[in-house]
Amino acid sequence: MQNGDPVNTKINFSSEAFKKYFANTSWLFAERVTRLLVTFFVGVYIIRYLGPDEFGLLSYATSFVGLFSAFATLGLESILVRELVKNPERRDTFLGSVFTLRIIGAFIAIALISIAVIFSADDLFTIILIFIIAASTLFQTFNVIDSYFQARVLAKYSVYMQSSSMIITSGLKVLLIIFEYPLVYFAIVTTIESIVLSFGYAFVYKLQNLSIFKWRFNKEIAIQFLKDAWPLILSGLAIAIYLKIGQIMIKKMLSNEEVGYYAAAVRLCEAWYFIPMAVTTSLYPAIVNAKKVSEVLYLNRLQKLYDIMAWISIGIAIPVTIFSELIVKVLLGAEYLPSAPVLTIYIWAGVPTFLGVATSQFLITENLTLFSFYRTLIGMILNVLLNFIMIPKWGIVGSAYATLISYTFATISIGISKATFGQLKMIIKSLLFLNFFKLISNYGTNIYRKNKNNN
Repeated sequence: MQNGDPVNTKINFSSEAFKKYFANTSWLFAERVTRLLVTFFVGVYIIRYLGPDEFGLLSYATSFVGLFSAFATLGLESILVRELVKNPERRDTFLGSVFTLRIIGAFIAIALISIAVIFSADDLFTIILIFIIAASTLFQTFNVIDSYFQARVLAKYSVYMQSSSMIITSGLKVLLIIFEYPLVYFAIVTTIESIVLSFGYAFVYKLQNLSIFKWRFNKEIAIQFLKDAWPLILSGLAIAIYLKIGQIMIKKMLSNEEVGYYAAAVRLCEAWYFIPMAVTTSLYPAIVNAKKVSEVLYLNRLQKLYDIMAWISIGIAIPVTIFSELIVKVLLGAEYLPSAPVLTIYIWAGVPTFLGVATSQFLITENLTLFSFYRTLIGMILNVLLNFIMIPKWGIVGSAYATLISYTFATISIGISKATFGQLKMIIKSLLFLNFFKLISNYGTNIYRKNKNNN
């Protein structure tokens, strides 16, 4: 293609490229929908079985560990995918370097958790729950194999193992409920899921005639990856804080029971968060490749991604808002009715969340990871401050508003920089449904012309 030649930005549904990414996305969606249905109903079963108090304690322990999860992942997933797409021949060195870094990160995370529990003033049983769940970070290091499959647009292999792990652990959770096991066993199953998944990834990787024993650590590459990823590490830490801090502050300011009500509503809302992750994970290689072709095609694909995220998230939020009380009563029972107001508010946090995940692909592609950290830091600080102000006044509803406001502010803050202001305009365009109405208009025009020609 010569510079200045027009670029065809329309989707060619018959092209091999479209079929490849559609198949990859289909695998991801099939797995995520299956996982959603199974984990959702098993999760509801667990919520009802444990009750607000014990479920609140389990959610608190999970959130406590989640605060330090950024040190275990080191924000390297997207960086690794990007580099594997660009230089697939360096697979073993890339995977080996990131795997080693993540092992180190997991031990750092556990060490920090050990220090944090000293100052948490939690009882012994709560601390035991925290460390059981924290053990899962060591086994999540094998998730680097998932990054390899993402880069190769081979989502089905990840799906095989994620589905198998989900089925096994969901079955275990159901058995725990049937035989009335205590709370601590539900924490143990969380770690078992990571163990099963790690062995599964290694097994499927071997089936591709590849070996993890060929992975090699390269100091220079590791340092370069950390240079690229350090803003993402800080961003991941900030994300963890403003995703989890609400539940921790509710426990400290209110009670386990209030955490249970809040966490139950959050669980219903975040069940949908597989959608942006599945779409962006599958389409990220296509976005990277589009930039190699032309800026026009690249921006066009980003706009389509933003449109999809906005349309889906708003389409979910409206009916959930209308029927929130009925949803809580049917799924969780009358005992959890205090969760309904939280659900009504928190579901709208999905809109900035969907768009935030999408815009992060732009920031990674442009190597603007530092900006990603800044906007997440803004959201984190705002969320913590708002929780401190709103929880004493309005309880768990105040925490829900704090989350919605901070998520929204963090996402739209992409427009504060001249280099990224264009992305804010694209986001606004998607929220106003401009391309949707244009699509409907064009469709209606084509139908009219077709009928006119037939007559």
